[in-house]
Amino acid sequence: AVAVTADGTRVISGSWDETVKVWNLETGEELFTLKSHSGSVQAVAVTADGKRVISAGSWDKTVKVWNLETGEELFTFSGHSGSAVAVTADGTRMISGSSDNTVKVWNLETGEEIATFIGDSPFYSCAVAPNGLTIVAGDAGGMVHFLKLENDGE
Repeated sequence: AVAVTADGTRVISGSWDETVKVWNLETGEELFTLKSHSGSVQAVAVTADGKRVISAGSWDKTVKVWNLETGEELFTFSGHSGSAVAVTADGTRMISGSSDNTVKVWNLETGEEIATFIGDSPFYSCAVAPNGLTIVAGDAGGMVHFLKLENDGE
């Protein structure tokens, strides 16, 4: 899995070796390695401000949020085998799609689960529209789901 920071300076990669690595895009130099997953890292995403990275490992059934400047692990969401992750443009919410047939929306400030959508097949991809309210998720059954979050005034 790979993601590039919005400023184009760093690349984040997830690997079968259970690590997340941060690279300098211009030089190709490895800046640091994030280690905490106990299974392959199948999805990564980075917030638009470049301050946090999200990694998902399906085998260890966790989704982790890291401080991209310090490498510190901020949150671990357990019991959700994340296969896909996306972040809202404002960096306040994270969406994860999973082989457990769910798409979950999380508050990135508190670590709280906001909503869960249950489908008929595993979810292997997800994206969020710039408005932060429309989620698109693709499942193993070939369906594309358009999910609309209620605008709660935040």
